[in-house]
Amino acid sequence: MKILVTGGAGFIGSAVVRLAVARGHDVVNVDALTYAACLENVASVADDPRYAFEQADIRDRVALAAILERHQPDAVMHLAAESHVDRSIDGPGDFISTNITGTYELLEAVRGYWTHKGSPEGFRFHHVSTDEVFGSLGAEGQFTEDTPYDPRSPYSASKAASDHLVQAWHHTYGLPVVMSNCSNNYGPYHFPEKLIPVIILNALAGKPLPIYGDGSNVRDWLFVEDHADALLLVLERGALGRSYNIGGENERSNLELVRTLCAILDQERPLNTGSYADLITFVPDRPGHDARYAIDPTRIREELGWRPSVTVEEGLNRTVCWYLGNEDWW
Repeated sequence: MKILVTGGAGFIGSAVVRLAVARGHDVVNVDALTYAACLENVASVADDPRYAFEQADIRDRVALAAILERHQPDAVMHLAAESHVDRSIDGPGDFISTNITGTYELLEAVRGYWTHKGSPEGFRFHHVSTDEVFGSLGAEGQFTEDTPYDPRSPYSASKAASDHLVQAWHHTYGLPVVMSNCSNNYGPYHFPEKLIPVIILNALAGKPLPIYGDGSNVRDWLFVEDHADALLLVLERGALGRSYNIGGENERSNLELVRTLCAILDQERPLNTGSYADLITFVPDRPGHDARYAIDPTRIREELGWRPSVTVEEGLNRTVCWYLGNEDWW
């Protein structure tokens, strides 16, 4: 296929781009190159004849329409988004503009392109979202595709809105869409504002390792390369109009996760005295901090035969070693 990927210079998007090119797909990477995007993330495929880059904002429908017409993709994977919860609390406007208005403009550009081509049955629009749209869980239970939406932050509310837009364009206009909602991603090329890279880089600098509240908030951790594999599978084989929850089956509290990272760093880059865990510092909790996320991946496992291949211990080891070996990047 020829796949147009929005946000392909970001963390998850670049993993999709690298894997898709490796599997023989032609890929058009459309990215506005805002603060969290980096073309070094796709440097390994930049000279591949199957790869092309277009700098454009998903809010610019005219530019999107021109790119679609120029490259004639068979599918669109929509990963471009503002995604940092803390930033959404401090400045929600960018999240409303990019995640809601940007998704609308992209949908309209794609609908125009798809209609002009005669509405081919094989075309796909894959919208990539988050488990945060479902809100917060207690100690038990998991999110399924039928869990009612209950977003708690400006970020998750904006993603929920974009999910609803995509479903509406499918039901109203017949646009052939598939959707996915993932748990917390981690791995190489993760922008250094997120928890895992913050902990790694602060530890290496001898700075405090900040943990919100008492560290009891639980997340289901998904290695980004596993996620990219699942996303391509949903694109290729997912049922139209269907949503798939993609989880890592690796629940850990934030405190457990940080202690594991410290133990890996103690092994890979030992201090002269003590442990990196001595740097752990509890900081005031952020507003509306969801207690627990957990994904039920039954649908993608039973319908598409996918499950994660990387345990959280293996994935964290690989992630720490990548940051230790790629100081120039960060």
